[in-house]
Amino acid sequence: MAPVVERSRRRSLAPALEHIHQHLGEPLRLERLAELCGLSLWRFATVFRQRIGTSPYRYINEQRIEHARTLLRQGLPAARVASEVGFYDQSHLNRCFKRQCGMTPGQFQTGAGSAA
Repeated sequence: MAPVVERSRRRSLAPALEHIHQHLGEPLRLERLAELCGLSLWRFATVFRQRIGTSPYRYINEQRIEHARTLLRQGLPAARVASEVGFYDQSHLNRCFKRQCGMTPGQFQTGAGSAA
């Protein structure tokens, strides 16, 4: 009977993960994500880190950067990409992108990221 309980526990983050992926371009409040899973904010953050391996905030930023990379490969300007993926502005995108990818979105677009 334990495997059934374990499977249902693992699925408990599914609503939050689905919501994150469907709403990357919008502000994502941890309170809302916790509510979707039926967990308190603190329990959600703990369970998320244990199961996903990173904090909800970092996970959301990583997903936004991955989506930004896709849009940049398609040739969209960085300012538009920033608003499409949920960053405050192009400067915010640049800082997060450089921290995660080791280059700016402009460098990524001009070919440094074509091999990535």
